[in-house]
Amino acid sequence: MSTGPGAASAPGPNDPDSPDALSTPASSTSPASSTSPASSTSPASAASAASSTAPDSSASPASPEKSSTFSSLRIRNYRLFATGGLVSNTGTWMSRITQDWLVLSLTGSSAAVGITTALQFLPMLLFGLYGGVIADRYPKRRMLFFTQGALGLCGLALAVLTLSGQVQVWHVYLIAFLLGMVTVVDNPTRQTFVSEMVGPDQLRNAVSLNSANFNSARLIGPAVAGVLISTVGSGWAFLINGLAFLAPITGLLLMRPSELYKVERTPRGKGQLREGLRYVAARPELIWPIVLIGFVGTFGYNFPIWLTAFADEVYHAGAGTYGLLNTLMAVGSVAGALLSARRASVRLRFLVGSAAVFGVLEIAAALSPSYWLFAFLLIPIGMAALTVNTTANASVQLATDPAMRGRVMSLFMMVFVGGTPLGAPLVGWVTDTFGARMGFAFGGLVSALAAATVGLVLARVGGLRLSVGWNHGHPRVRFVPREEEREPELATVA
Repeated sequence: MSTGPGAASAPGPNDPDSPDALSTPASSTSPASSTSPASSTSPASAASAASSTAPDSSASPASPEKSSTFSSLRIRNYRLFATGGLVSNTGTWMSRITQDWLVLSLTGSSAAVGITTALQFLPMLLFGLYGGVIADRYPKRRMLFFTQGALGLCGLALAVLTLSGQVQVWHVYLIAFLLGMVTVVDNPTRQTFVSEMVGPDQLRNAVSLNSANFNSARLIGPAVAGVLISTVGSGWAFLINGLAFLAPITGLLLMRPSELYKVERTPRGKGQLREGLRYVAARPELIWPIVLIGFVGTFGYNFPIWLTAFADEVYHAGAGTYGLLNTLMAVGSVAGALLSARRASVRLRFLVGSAAVFGVLEIAAALSPSYWLFAFLLIPIGMAALTVNTTANASVQLATDPAMRGRVMSLFMMVFVGGTPLGAPLVGWVTDTFGARMGFAFGGLVSALAAATVGLVLARVGGLRLSVGWNHGHPRVRFVPREEEREPELATVA
């Protein structure tokens, strides 16, 4: 699918003359004052934000004075959440690798792998916003019991079909679609539940550690999946994945509800989807990161298609090599997540730069002449991909009113994940028709162009201009404030 204590040290939005002050505004260190940057435009936002409070002082974790990579793990509820997540994420990565290889074995087609991926993410495209409404309306901990249990049952069903020798490609397609339907509710609920466990001060740190958790499992899952596929067959990997969901369910049971930060539930009412869309459309600090992550997610994150094609067609290797390539990407992703966890602020210029670097690295990997150079480049690609994801996620959550967070994050995930049904078949077709290298380069080119375009738009709305010059004999390219006055609110987003 990112801050901790540095929220208090983020530059204030009332310093429009400094380009380094153009960061996403962090929430106040007091849970009761967690508001969106534009909360003054909504009469209800202050009240809803004020409801995001801890029940008592003992339940409210104090902000450490210095940034710490693992600061949010001091909170008991979040430790339980992260521990259960590590187990289930390992099973999920095992299942994901095994599913891709199983489809490739059954069909011999990269396009079929793309169809499987598309079906898994199609529900997010079709129904993602409704998942956000549900996440805002109902208790998130209770919802996660149902969604995590349903994901485990899907894994067990695929295990039974595979171990019995009855599995067909349409079975995989169907279960992938069902997984996607559950994810429509699970994803925004799980994303926004983090803020209820850790509060605004630790949100960026917790988002980054969630990504580190997910990608640490990626180090283990693909390698174990490759061994299981080669030795005892795909079914056992699916079985382990299904059973792994017992861990997060146990963690939810052991949590202390009294230590969760309280967030006002959104009552049932008409027009809540339109309200969420209007809220995002009126805020550049929300809409442009979502646009950028949409392009990158749709065209640049199709790694199951590319890595299966490189392992099978370019390097003529087996499942073990495919697992190794995924593991190398995970190494970079974990490094990127841990570095993101130490960042005290989230700047949109950093998001744009990371997306541009990500696209360029994909193009370089696509053109690499040797297997080992290709494999090595997957490490910085994983680092850049994770940095883009966590930076966009944290900037959007921190800039959103707590009462709107479920709907905003469902839109974020709908664009990020839901674009896959559109991009995956297209990228799969390009890969099948023109080869794995051309498919990979195509994804990188679209990502780099999207980053450049969004960067120029943000510079314009933020009142910046491009400055090219020399500094100590070296070329220097940067954005600097325009001479004319910028709009104060927009000055805080770039």
